[in-house]
Formats: sequence, structure tokens, C-alpha cells
Amino acid sequence: MLLALCVPKPALAPLGWVALAPLCLAVLRTAQLPSPRGARPFMLGLVTGLVAFGGTVSWTSEVLAVFGGLNLAVSWALTGVLIAYLAIYPALFSVMLTATVARAGPQAVMLAPVVWVAFEWLRGTVFTGFPWVLLGYSQSDTIAPLQVASLVGIYGLSALVALPAAALALLLAPGPRGRGHGRIAATAIGVVALAWAWGAWRVGQQALFDGPIARVGIVQGNVPQDQKWDPAHRDDILRRYLDLTRQVAALGVDLVIWPESSTPFVFGRDALPTEIMRAAVVRAGVPVVFGSDEIEGAGDRFYNAAFLIDPSGEVRGSYRKMQLVPFGEYVPLRSLLFFAQPLVERTSDFSAGERVTLLPLGGHKLSVAVCYEAVFPWLSRQAVRDGSQLLTTVTNDAWYGRSAAPYQHFEQARVRAVETGRYLVRAANTGISGVVDPYGRVLVRSPLFETGVYTGEVRWLSGATVYTRIGDSVPWACMLVTVLLIVVWRWPVRPRWR
Repeated sequence: MLLALCVPKPALAPLGWVALAPLCLAVLRTAQLPSPRGARPFMLGLVTGLVAFGGTVSWTSEVLAVFGGLNLAVSWALTGVLIAYLAIYPALFSVMLTATVARAGPQAVMLAPVVWVAFEWLRGTVFTGFPWVLLGYSQSDTIAPLQVASLVGIYGLSALVALPAAALALLLAPGPRGRGHGRIAATAIGVVALAWAWGAWRVGQQALFDGPIARVGIVQGNVPQDQKWDPAHRDDILRRYLDLTRQVAALGVDLVIWPESSTPFVFGRDALPTEIMRAAVVRAGVPVVFGSDEIEGAGDRFYNAAFLIDPSGEVRGSYRKMQLVPFGEYVPLRSLLFFAQPLVERTSDFSAGERVTLLPLGGHKLSVAVCYEAVFPWLSRQAVRDGSQLLTTVTNDAWYGRSAAPYQHFEQARVRAVETGRYLVRAANTGISGVVDPYGRVLVRSPLFETGVYTGEVRWLSGATVYTRIGDSVPWACMLVTVLLIVVWRWPVRPRWR
């Protein structure tokens, strides 16, 4: 329950620092049993995962029912399968930690952050990955500790947040307390305090504000999902976006950003609306980044793409989405999902882009993450390593309604700004749109389901954070330690409980 409560919504960030303590304490108790290899460790982690993910991703049932065309029973069944799959990772964490504590004694519970991050990273990687609501995201709105992400990324931040929980469990461990338990717990709390103090110092330096200034405009079209691809609404939708673009261009912005799939037609393929849009951009006199489908060749390959049009109406670059959404943009194991045929039929079969492509603008370069891609740290890191001076995200969160998902998506995207030391501009069809500075502070934030334009000031930044240089070295190290612990499993159990 603590894991569910510490992320949006309700985003009770302080709970994140102790969220793993109950599970760690249960592991300590289980490790004292005569046979700690039974099903109990797995079930402890599984129940933890079922409750945590049931409280954070259950919004997928509404998406499947409303937009996937499934009846309520099937949509909840599929959501249950997703939740059960995600719960396997905390279950494996519990098994691994129990076995380690049974062999090495209660102090080994301090390896919980390492093992937790290893399985978080696996969840974010295998089967295309689902790095949603990681433990570190509980601190996305707590600016001082959030700065740790600039050193070790979101997974390193997860490890830091898990540390006090392990220390608390060690202090509450059953049986006689070892003389070193207090010192170990105090050291862990000291590490957290030091990281918090360093983060506050980093923000106070204001060192990431030395680049050229640009004023950006965000267009939030607020187009209902059931109208986006209805031909009867095509002209009205295009007119809305063009009117809003003229409105924000009049405010003196240097760049306008539309959301994902904002054009109600295939840009470049549908000639008339494409020319109307080009002419409107020329009249507005401002470059526009926008999302649209892209068709390659004779139409056998479709891409979810983002384009940049300059004030002359010419396309200066495009980016094809690389990290596709399962069951949203393609259907894995399509032939086996006979019971979810409406969902299979409604899901577009997009192709994935092959590389990160930067969009040039007036001697600068920006990168685009399309929707779901904003939760994959490696994409924004690669973009910055390739020369991106500004991060942008275009998304359509209309699917999520007023659930916790739009808030989760926004909070996760803002961490990319801290990791890479870049401003982030986010344009969402129905919100949340906004501007985030390189320290993770939200400068502009739009409400949900309101049509409007929003402006903010950003800077074209260069340089690289430590995380940009070393990448996900922390989760790799955690994986290595976890593999070594598996090797130790071959040794006979010799409990070291005092």
C-alpha cells in the first residue's frame, strides 16, 4: 500500500522512503524459519506487487474497455494479467533477499536497495520493458534528493530511496539486536542526508542557466479521443490547431510545439490539408514541432513520428518513434489473443524507428520523445550524447481520462530533465503540458482537459551530467551483485543470526 501511495496519485512522497520496510521486515522474519526456501518468500513479494501495481496501473482497464472495445470483464482480466506479471518482480526480489539474509545474517537486508534496483531494471527492460512507477519516481516532486538522478539516473535514485527502508527493517529485526545494527542504520541515514544536502546545494548553484534563451509556445488542442480520427471532425481539428498556433505566435515565441498525432491526417500523404498547414505556418512565421503518422513507400510501413516545419513551410527533420506501446501501437502474440479480437482489430500495426534523430533549429538541435518514450531514460540520454540541447515530449494522454496515469506520466517525464541537465517541454493533447527546468522544477503546468496555449522560457544548453556520461551503470552493477548472490545460493545454508 505504501508503494502505491507514494507515487501519483496521491503522491505522498515521504512514504517512499519507508515503503519497502514492511516487506524487508517480513523477509527478516522469514529468513529465521527452519526452511526459508519455501513458497512464503515468493508469496510475500507477490502480494506486495499485486497491491502496489493494483493501486497504480489499474487505470489500464478503463483504457481497454473504452478505447479497446472490450467488454468490462475481459478488460479487467487483461489488466489483472498485467498486474500479476508486474508483481513477479517484487516476488523475485523477496526470494532473493530472503535467501541472502538466511545465509549472511540480518545485516544482509541492507542489500535490499541493490536487489530491488536489479529487478526494477529487469522490469524496465525485458519484453520491451515497462519502467512505470519506479520507486525513485516517488521523489519527482522533492527537488533536493531528485538531483541524485543527475549522477546515477532514476534507478540510482530508487536505490537511495530504498536505503532508509532497509535500515528501518534492520533496526526492527526480530531477535537480539546485533551491536552493529545501529551503526549500519545510522550510516544509511547519513548517506541519505548527505545526498539531500548535496541536492539542495546543487540547486542553489543555479549553474545550468548559461545558454541562449528561447521562448516556447505549447498548443494543447484538447481533442476528444473518439474524434481524433473521425473524418467528419478533420477540418475542425486542423482549424483549432492553426488558430491556437496563430494565437501563441502573436505572443512572440521562438518555437511552437503540438502534441503527438495532432494532425488529423497523414502529413505529407494527404496533399490538401498538408498544404493548408504549411501555408498557415508560413503566415504565423514561427517553427512548429508536431506529431503525425508517417507512411513509408507504398504504405506497408507506418510510423508514429514527429516533424519540424520552419517558418518557410519546409520540413527540416523528422523523428520516428522507437519504443512502441504494446497493445497500443502493435500487438505482441497477435494470433493468440483470439479472446480480445476487438482490441487486436483496433490496434494499429506501427513499425519502430531505428535511431534517435535530432531536429535542427537555428543552429541548435532538439530531440523529441513521443509519448511512452519519455519513461525510458536511455532515449533522452542518447539524444543528449548526440547533441540535443533541448528535450521535448509530444504525447496524447486522452486515453487515460482523469485517472492517475496522466499525473504519473508527467512526473516520470520531468526526471529526464534532471538526468540530462536539459530543459524539457511537454505538449499533451489533453494535458498535462508544461515546461520543466534542468533541476526538475515545473515552470509551466497546464490543467487536464482544457483547450489553450501556454508559454515558457527555456535555454539551449550544452554540457553533460554525470549520468549522461556513465548511463545506467548503477543498475548494471546491481545486476552483477544479484547474479553473484545467485551463485552463493549453491552454498549450504548457515544462518548467522545472533
